[in-house]
Amino acid sequence: MRSSLLAVILVALAGCRPHGNVQNPKFTAAAEAHDPIAVYEALEAQIDAQTDSKTDREDAYALITSWEEDTAAYAFARAAIAGRLAENRGLQAGGLVTEAEAYARKAREKEPDFREGAATHLLGSLYVAAPSRLLKHGDSETGIELLEKEVEAHPERPIGQLRLASGYITLGDADSAKEPLCAAKGMEDRLGAGDRRLLAKLIEEADGAAALACPAPVGGAAE
Repeated sequence: MRSSLLAVILVALAGCRPHGNVQNPKFTAAAEAHDPIAVYEALEAQIDAQTDSKTDREDAYALITSWEEDTAAYAFARAAIAGRLAENRGLQAGGLVTEAEAYARKAREKEPDFREGAATHLLGSLYVAAPSRLLKHGDSETGIELLEKEVEAHPERPIGQLRLASGYITLGDADSAKEPLCAAKGMEDRLGAGDRRLLAKLIEEADGAAALACPAPVGGAAE
């Protein structure tokens, strides 16, 4: 069952390169600083708060593609923003999926643990959600392996646990999702608003909090 992970990146079959307004005032500070991560964070803040307009993702993409940098920060921001735009564009997304894959790979090559595994989380989620025909270097099996290895290396990171759980549920494996869901739930206060909404949705898709039967935290009662 394709489910919540498709919200990370909806894929497409045809279309043209989208255009946007690089002068969008929501990204003025990031543009003036010439800071790709600031562009990404400004867009994510709007999405988290559910205040983004229909054109904000296109405008963020237009801005980020108006310059090019050979850095992990730029590569990650480009991949993430392309993914966010593909999420909105549906059948008109064109090559955004391939672009997101290429730049996420580049970010990992330049800095394997960039932003605490953010590029790995993005790439693994992409491989799980997207049809393999739109990807050059991976598929759902590759994606799950990436996410599993990231969680194994850094179990203390809630976003990694959340992405792994989402990957399992996307592939119809709710049983495997229960452990990372419990882990993410136990660190929920460290997630952003959008990821907390995703966590709640994933728990519902895994038959609800009661079905998870998460163990009580050491020294306290289960929430």
